[in-house]
Amino acid sequence: MSRPAGMLDDDALDLDALWLPFTHNRLYKKAPRLVERAEGMYYTTPDGRRLLDGLSGLWCCNAGHRHPRIVEAVKAQLDELDYAVAFQVHHPQAFRLAGALAARAPGDLNHVFFAGSGSEACDTALKIALAYHKARGEGGRFRLIGRELGYHGVGFGGIAVGGMANNRKAFAGAMLPGVDHLRHTRDLEHMAFSRGQPEWGAELAEDLERLVALHDASTIAAVIVEPMQGSAGVIVPPVGYLERLREICTRHGILLIFDEVITGFGRLGHWFAAERFGVQPDIVTFAKGVTSGVVPLGGVIVSAAVHEAFMHGPEHLVELFHGYTYSGHPLACAAGLAALEVYEHENLFAAARRLEVSLERAVHALRDEPNVIDVRNLGLAAAIELAPRPGAPSMRGLEVFQHCFERGVMVRYTGDTIALGPACVASLGEIEAMVEAVRDGIRAAP
Repeated sequence: MSRPAGMLDDDALDLDALWLPFTHNRLYKKAPRLVERAEGMYYTTPDGRRLLDGLSGLWCCNAGHRHPRIVEAVKAQLDELDYAVAFQVHHPQAFRLAGALAARAPGDLNHVFFAGSGSEACDTALKIALAYHKARGEGGRFRLIGRELGYHGVGFGGIAVGGMANNRKAFAGAMLPGVDHLRHTRDLEHMAFSRGQPEWGAELAEDLERLVALHDASTIAAVIVEPMQGSAGVIVPPVGYLERLREICTRHGILLIFDEVITGFGRLGHWFAAERFGVQPDIVTFAKGVTSGVVPLGGVIVSAAVHEAFMHGPEHLVELFHGYTYSGHPLACAAGLAALEVYEHENLFAAARRLEVSLERAVHALRDEPNVIDVRNLGLAAAIELAPRPGAPSMRGLEVFQHCFERGVMVRYTGDTIALGPACVASLGEIEAMVEAVRDGIRAAP
């Protein structure tokens, strides 16, 4: 394909070769947006422009970009060990990181299974849930319950329990059997412009009782939800909603899985959202912020009871036939250990809780801008939802995204919703700059 003159060095980059994920590739390659350096809260483009990162990379660089302590830890690890097999042999850093995560996870979530990404973590959690019931003699529990508008990665398990239509429709013939979905909790009639958790909507959790009555609890293995739905546009749980889900799951012997790939490691001002909400799941998935985005890493933390169910039978037999080549990769574990130290020693979660107040105030000041139909926020996450342009859904969102990029601010758009997720190291001035760029973008997208 032809390339715009002056946009790129044609000898260095082949735009045709790369198929970008979750991207309108044909439109993108007409005017590529590139970054080549990053530090702290900023990217730098090949032509030297600075871009304020309004989404912590992709909800992952919670300590900012290229934090020196994390970078040095990865460099030092590479000087010692590049890779270690995870099957029947392992390395000390993986055990150190697992112990550090178990010590910081809420309640009795104290056993860690490493994966390479959030998608792998979610599929791992689903497999553990199914295998747990089988190990206990309840193999009839084969159903998995997700939620409408939920996002649990792009593995076949994740898209089956996920509830985002565009992620599912091309793969409908390969969905897991027996999956059902709770009603989502986005209700603009009762919740629009809520600050933090909406007061209305705890009763939406009763939809799980409907599914229990429909399928019978003895067939349901697990319910998986994001404590706060990030990819669908920062959908915040109503007060009491997660507590009610926990009660129903407990009563019917159903495992509750929190997908904390986005909400973990400071996004909501704590190690995990479970801590903020005071709700104890049986299984938690994590990724993204565990290394502050420096090296890919994901995983699952399970309760003592879930882990113990597998630890029976002859010791020489494998308890769970599951794993990945890169489970607990040495570089990822080094990055993870350093990131946990940074979060703790620099009090970044306390900083996030302070910044939350400023972010809430700033985004809700957009309420009266043209076409704004909702503003949502929780922790260091916020969304501004726009009315779709008649006959051209998602175009307003795209135009606001492009406008912000040209103005020097990176945001995310999902359809006609603009999302912000600043890092814990953001300043008040940077929060205000993000929101003002969105304001200008909204005004420029009639």
